Amino acid sequence: MNKLLRDNIFGKNVQRLRRMRGLTQEQTVIQLQLLGSPLSRSTYSLIESGKCNIFVNDLVGLQNVFNIDYSEFFKDIPPYR
Repeated sequence: MNKLLRDNIFGKNVQRLRRMRGLTQEQTVIQLQLLGSPLSRSTYSLIESGKCNIFVNDLVGLQNVFNIDYSEFFKDIPPYR
């Protein structure tokens, strides 16, 4: 399984997108679990805070849950390290 490296801006974008959909972390995780993800709420919280990597599969799941374009996850992230 491949992971994207953690990033504070990415995490804030995930949080912003979740809130735009009016979802709690728990509701988001439940929807991901219905898609087959084993992600826990505590791990999801760490992703939003930029303290945990995210599996690419879970990013695909979030894209489905939020019904957005992938570029929204990477908004305001600079193209350099």
